[in-house]
Amino acid sequence: MKAIALRHYGDADALELTEQPTPAVAPGEFLVRVKAAGVNPADAKIAVGNLDGMMVTHFPLIPGFEMSGVVEARGFGATEFEIGDEVIGFVLKDWAQNGTYAELVSAPVRTLARKPASWDWAHAACLPLNGLTAYQAVERVGIGEGDTVLVHAAAGGVGTLAVQLAALRGAHVIGTASERNHDHLRALGATPLTYGEGLADRVRGLAPEGVDAALDFFGGDAVAVSRKVVQDPARIASVADITAPEQGAHLVWARANAEELAEVAALAEAGRLSVPVNRSFPLERAADAWRLLHADNRARGRIVLDIDAT
Repeated sequence: MKAIALRHYGDADALELTEQPTPAVAPGEFLVRVKAAGVNPADAKIAVGNLDGMMVTHFPLIPGFEMSGVVEARGFGATEFEIGDEVIGFVLKDWAQNGTYAELVSAPVRTLARKPASWDWAHAACLPLNGLTAYQAVERVGIGEGDTVLVHAAAGGVGTLAVQLAALRGAHVIGTASERNHDHLRALGATPLTYGEGLADRVRGLAPEGVDAALDFFGGDAVAVSRKVVQDPARIASVADITAPEQGAHLVWARANAEELAEVAALAEAGRLSVPVNRSFPLERAADAWRLLHADNRARGRIVLDIDAT
């Protein structure tokens, strides 16, 4: 199979289009022919070694966590999908020739769900990681009917989905974003605010008694600011601030969960979730995709590798 791989830790310049063996399919796993793969900041962080100690890496290293594709083969005991089924996946197993920047990937059943039938391959490939992260953050802080929720980086890949999921639960959402993305947040049903100095005061201007919960998808001082407007720090979750637990808040790292992914996919199929796509690149231009990701990390919309979207 063709796959993007690194022979050693490095940045976009280290990415190579290579030929790799077809992945082995263990019991309980499915071999999926990848149609599209989502490009995430975490892919590049792993590639330069920033997540050593959290993840096991092997070389050649094939990046990528999420994809959409078609089941091509089944391992022993893998009965949940038939050959030919269209699926999406947050494929988190290891990094020994198992990333999604490839024509084929072997995926445990716990990482897969059925693809939203009405979504194209590119949009579907952007749902698993961001969708699970948003879903699990919303769950962690117990967002429900009548809550007022502050979402930091609300126009980003995870934030956009978290805004929608919180609103679907009956919450009022206040979302931080640059002014160019305020109309986007309004279209999602959120009240937009600019981020930066004085944010806590601007939040109180909208919610004088504070907010019920906060979700941080940016990092920096977002948790500290959230503590000024959220009474109970246990109702604050961050995906970016490793000091969150020391501040009484939750640190969320997406976990593969087939049932939750299926629920997110069902909401997408029902037209209750949307994911904007900024641009797609062919597999051999993965390095350009990474360069664009880092050139404007505040741009709205996901970047996708179009691997075999026919």
